[in-house]
Amino acid sequence: MIELRKANQRGIADHGWLHSHHTFSFGHYRDAKQQGFSDLLVINDDRVTKSQGFGTHPHRDMEIFSYVLEGALAHQDSMGTGSVIRPGDVQMMSAGTGVSHSEYNHSKDEPVHFLQIWIVPNVRGVPPRYQQVHFSEEEKRGKLRRIISPDGTDGSLSVYQDATVYAGLFDGAETAALNIAADRYAYVHVARGKIKVNGVQFGAGDGARIRNETLLQLSDGEQAELLVFDLRPNELPQPV
Repeated sequence: MIELRKANQRGIADHGWLHSHHTFSFGHYRDAKQQGFSDLLVINDDRVTKSQGFGTHPHRDMEIFSYVLEGALAHQDSMGTGSVIRPGDVQMMSAGTGVSHSEYNHSKDEPVHFLQIWIVPNVRGVPPRYQQVHFSEEEKRGKLRRIISPDGTDGSLSVYQDATVYAGLFDGAETAALNIAADRYAYVHVARGKIKVNGVQFGAGDGARIRNETLLQLSDGEQAELLVFDLRPNELPQPV
């Protein structure tokens, strides 16, 4: 079963320097029916104006990753990490016992557009860690590339949870299929463009909870970029 939620049903936050769409409850946006799915707690679709960003703030016991679609995102944290994240890069920060960080638009001229996603970990109190990997367009073109996994399989980033994330780019006749175990859930988020998932039309910003489907077939992409999450069969995140 594919439970589609259209982009225009998401929460909206507009702070001038930040325009954000919230898939799940976040900040001042609260919806009792949208409190996450499985171990997914946050999917924020953020656009930050030039030279603006999130000042230094703390996190703990959360898996946080950023997926940049356009522009460049500058990261600084209390572990001493300083980096710039650009399209194709995936950044993962495991907050563990506690970490402070800031995220700013690296450009003085152009906006940055990125997804920030939180996954509830299956262990608490681990030492904080930072990972960043670049996945080329070729690796994702017409296929689903594993970008996050529990054990870092195939050069993916490691996450403290039984969750695997795939990214793909699809246009025209490009197709792909992903097997989902019978005892697993999935979530699809379309970052941009259009695509069909098992014949269901998705547009930019659309997402879907997926239950009782053992095969996801992707087709009819129109400049589509999407993330697919293979998740535990929980309805809501369950903090450790």
